[in-house]
Amino acid sequence: MSLWRRLRQGVFVLTRREQADRELLDEVAHFFDEQVNELVAGGMTPAEARRITRLRLGEPGSVREDVRAAAWEMAPGTVLQDLRLAVRRLRRNPGFTVVTVLTLALGIGASTTVFSAARPVLFEPLPYPDADRVVTIQDRTADGIGYDVTFGTYREFGVRSRSFETLAVMRPWQPVLTGRAEPERLDAQRVSAAFLRTLGVAPVAGRDFAESDDRPGAANVVVLSHGLWQRRFNGEHDVVGRPIVLDDRPHTVIGIMPATFENVLSPSAELWVPLKYDPSLPPDGREWGHHLRMTGRLRGGVAVADAKRELDRIAATPVSDIARVPWAALEHGLLVNPLRDDVAGPVRPALLAIIGAVALLLVIACVNVTSLLLAHGARRRGEMAVRAALGAGRGRLVAQLFVEGVLLACIGAAAGIAVARLGLAGLIALSPPDLPRLNAIRLDGPVFFFAVGVTTAIGVIVGTFVALYQTRRGVRGAAVQHSTRLTGAGTRARRALVVVEISLAVILLVAGGLLVRSMERLLDVDPGYEPDRVVTMRVQVSPARYATDDAVRQYFERSLEAVRAVPGVASAGYTSLLPLTGDYFKFGVFAESAPDVGADEDGSAFRYAVTPGYLETMRIPLRSGRLLSEHDARTATASVLINESFARRRFPDAHAVGQRIRLGGAGQPWSTVVGVVADVKQLSLAEGEQNAVYLAAAQTPFADRVLWLVARTRGDPAVLAPTIRETIWSVDADQSVSDIATMRSLIVRSAAARRFTLIIMQTFALSALLLAAVGLYGVLAGSVAERVREIGVRSALGATRIDIGALIFRQAFALAGLGLIIGIAGALVSTRLAESLLFGVSRLDAVTYAGVPLLLLAVCACATLIPAWRAARIDPAVTLRSD
Repeated sequence: MSLWRRLRQGVFVLTRREQADRELLDEVAHFFDEQVNELVAGGMTPAEARRITRLRLGEPGSVREDVRAAAWEMAPGTVLQDLRLAVRRLRRNPGFTVVTVLTLALGIGASTTVFSAARPVLFEPLPYPDADRVVTIQDRTADGIGYDVTFGTYREFGVRSRSFETLAVMRPWQPVLTGRAEPERLDAQRVSAAFLRTLGVAPVAGRDFAESDDRPGAANVVVLSHGLWQRRFNGEHDVVGRPIVLDDRPHTVIGIMPATFENVLSPSAELWVPLKYDPSLPPDGREWGHHLRMTGRLRGGVAVADAKRELDRIAATPVSDIARVPWAALEHGLLVNPLRDDVAGPVRPALLAIIGAVALLLVIACVNVTSLLLAHGARRRGEMAVRAALGAGRGRLVAQLFVEGVLLACIGAAAGIAVARLGLAGLIALSPPDLPRLNAIRLDGPVFFFAVGVTTAIGVIVGTFVALYQTRRGVRGAAVQHSTRLTGAGTRARRALVVVEISLAVILLVAGGLLVRSMERLLDVDPGYEPDRVVTMRVQVSPARYATDDAVRQYFERSLEAVRAVPGVASAGYTSLLPLTGDYFKFGVFAESAPDVGADEDGSAFRYAVTPGYLETMRIPLRSGRLLSEHDARTATASVLINESFARRRFPDAHAVGQRIRLGGAGQPWSTVVGVVADVKQLSLAEGEQNAVYLAAAQTPFADRVLWLVARTRGDPAVLAPTIRETIWSVDADQSVSDIATMRSLIVRSAAARRFTLIIMQTFALSALLLAAVGLYGVLAGSVAERVREIGVRSALGATRIDIGALIFRQAFALAGLGLIIGIAGALVSTRLAESLLFGVSRLDAVTYAGVPLLLLAVCACATLIPAWRAARIDPAVTLRSD
């Protein structure tokens, strides 16, 4: 029969079932009559011919069912029948159903949650046109580390490079917005004119920056984010062209970004203003500071490697008509990376480690479900035997068991989506604030299809394996399995699956243990100061009200005096950089007696402008010399402090105290080193020793308009923080006071990324341990049920309850020990992938590898208690009598 006729016949049967059955029965009856007539023609009597035909072909009704079963249109009905039977079976076994569904929900929900978080960072292109052509460009140190470029470097590449359509630079800015609502400090960016064009985006209302907007003396203009426009200006359409006040200076709104715009370079930025740097590049100006982040859009057809080669060639061949200062000589070349790699780079190891962990957890969940299904199938041997005896072939039994496995997977997927929603909310709440593309994490179409794909894979793989395994012996095997003898093969399979579960759980436990040890070591790092009982806050003055450096310094002096007079404040001081807040401000430093910079340093140092009392408040130890004091006034000889790492690198053969250094270009004054202080962790607890220079705030060439107040209190600093803030406002209520925190909380926050990875890994490891314990319990409980006769005989022959319990414990610890050995071997290999996440701990840490077995064995002992108790309570008389 042709394919078309088969399809047409199938549709006819599905739509007109009764008529199709009558016609098929008539056709079968006609076929029977023809066979009878042939036999009669051969000499048989009609009665004998009918008997022989029935023996050969069977009854007409049975033949009709065989013909119907061979047709494709019977498949939907068969599947629906199997589904109804599977639903009834699951309802009759609620305990098995709940445990299996929860296990699947945990595995599917966890994998869906992690995929939702990793997809925007690792797998999706950035939300810009031709995003693969957008790159970041960094200056390069001698040891290959990238850092921010100077404006001079940006200008030179703009003139000499031919690989880019556009280049742009940017730096953070935190202005105070005033107007109809309360003053608000905002995260913003100062950008060059081509910033938005480099990303390939444009305002949805108004216009983009023009080159004329990015010149010194040009009118102040600003582009707003869609969120800020809605929040502060109620989405008013006439805001374009209207002036707003930033840092007491009017800025005209020229554009509003679309709601879909995602600024991966600074996710928290809510507005953008032109950079307005001097194109003449004064040698002592801000144009030569390494503080600008640079990005570019490649021309069509230009590869990233080609652009890097061109920039390295430019760096190696300076030209006389384009100036370079010594600390921006580009002698080590440039780093050029796709923007996506730059965004994902810091979190890629952690995300990959989490993906590996959730993959192991998903495998453990699948193994656990397989073990549960095998144990459940062992209790259905009688049913399988009866079905096989009544004529059900292996294919029919496999199909039914396969449908049950897929149904369980689908129910588990529905529960898994609910778990994923909860997990995603928790993951976002736990995520560090600098996790890239945090706003792009969501349960959308691709995530849903991922969950469907995982479910389908689990249903097909687990369902097929269980169905084939349970029906592998055919009719005879089913009958044998229905006997009271032990089913060694089935038990061995379930034991092997438990060993797999335990070994995978061990790998996750070792990884989690190493991260716990790493976090302990990180938080034990000496930050270089005493953080307890210290409260901090950022104080920012407006340039309009405090237009001169003297006015700025007087304001900070008055507010500091007021804070020191607050009851409960032991000491206080101001600094331009506060450790572990993300502040990054470096200057090139030159020593009079050692003008050449060593090969192992970049010649720059963190610049701290501090008031007297800051180092005493932070309790930063003095190594030699003296600290800065009120005597280091504006008219006194310029005095500075340096940290011990800087002293060791720059003055290895001489005493640092008394040496003269200069921050910045040739036009800057020399300062005398009057003291050496301990190293302080500025960017993170895990960073190496960085150079640092402390200047007296009264002697800096320019007054910093944003300073951090630190105050050491005699009691709880968090309780005193509101009083200190009100005290600062009592000096001038219109100035911004924000980012109030204790130094202890800043230390904890600085380790947020590692803590995030630790929490996720610990959750997965404990979940894996729980699943392994459930699997071990299931195997032991099933083993006790299957070995009732054996245990009864042992008891009758004199075995005590302690002996019976010890038998079960030996079985449990044999499985756990084998899984532990395999898991430890796997951990020794797999932890190489997570080595970059560790701090101060070897991946072969002895404490971790000793603690994990103890924890595992303790959990296995707990999982064994109930099966051992049940085995010990078996009555030998009842067992032998029933046998």
